[in-house]
Amino acid sequence: MGKVDNLNFDDYKDVWVFAEHRDGKLMNVSLEILGEGYRLSRDLGGGTKVCAVLLGGRVANLADELFAYGADEVYMIENPVLEKYTTDGYAKVMTDAIKEKKPEIMLFGATGNGRDLAPRVAARLNTGLTADCTRLDVCSAGYAEYLKENSNLETPQIEKLTDGNYLRQTLPAFGGSLMATITCMKTRPQMCTIRPGVMQKLERDPARKGVPVILETNVTEDDLRVKVLDVVKSVKETADLSGADIVCAGGRGLGGPDGLNLLKELAAAVGGAVGVSRGPVDMGWIDESHMVGQTGTTVKPKIYFACGISGAMQHTAGMQDADCIIAINKDADAPIFDVAHYAIVGDLHKVIPEIITRWKSPT
Repeated sequence: MGKVDNLNFDDYKDVWVFAEHRDGKLMNVSLEILGEGYRLSRDLGGGTKVCAVLLGGRVANLADELFAYGADEVYMIENPVLEKYTTDGYAKVMTDAIKEKKPEIMLFGATGNGRDLAPRVAARLNTGLTADCTRLDVCSAGYAEYLKENSNLETPQIEKLTDGNYLRQTLPAFGGSLMATITCMKTRPQMCTIRPGVMQKLERDPARKGVPVILETNVTEDDLRVKVLDVVKSVKETADLSGADIVCAGGRGLGGPDGLNLLKELAAAVGGAVGVSRGPVDMGWIDESHMVGQTGTTVKPKIYFACGISGAMQHTAGMQDADCIIAINKDADAPIFDVAHYAIVGDLHKVIPEIITRWKSPT
């Protein structure tokens, strides 16, 4: 591939995944992007591996789980200073590890910590970072042919863009009205954060085993400008939508807080999580952590109830892969019915109580 700006791309290899964990458990998004990293590493070929990077105070017990979910290698860095997440400590350790091992691609989950850590690391490495990706691909000869047929680029530009293992990083832009694809042409590693719920984790295989590679670090308390004294969980109502088997979502058609309360009753009855489109969030009815869509959470539940949701593209992009979509809307021409498996044309205030009754007493 040669050199670009005095950077030898041949020195960089493998796909790295930041294995984020909380309360002694790996976060689901870490396993999702580990599965995506596995796919990318196989697309890159040439013996490219997917490697999980595990930082913390006492995290050795999590390594086996990372191997079971597809990691070819686990780089483990344990230090008491890393017991609790801090920007300074984690940024220093991650940057040092990348400089030493030189991965070609570095993936983070678009969580609070991931969004905090990734730009700090990218700035220290003087490389690019794409935020909130929903799709990743490796440039190939097929992509070159696509550009020749579908773009106004000249042949030399296309050859430059497709010469080498460039990562195509796709994300929604302008409020989800279009999809933008970004490549990092001149620097390495190629870095991005990935939205939870959009990638597919591998099937867990306990037969996949490995021995973690221990990396040393010289991080000390003196490297931290801020020290975490205590962690207090917010009492604010938030949602964990990405792992829910059933999601009960509502839109402006709920009509107000009373309609939202009815939606919550449905969720309680069926054992589901409460989701919404952008409308209820903008109206101040519920916290934005419940929002489903391109600018919210992407979900893939077994059952998705869409109640009073019109079905704008920005919303359906975040839920259209659900196994079963049940839509309720008074408007028979609502776009949501185009993606629904079951369509109920009617007033949700009458339909939802009937669903609750039938669910509780199916006979």
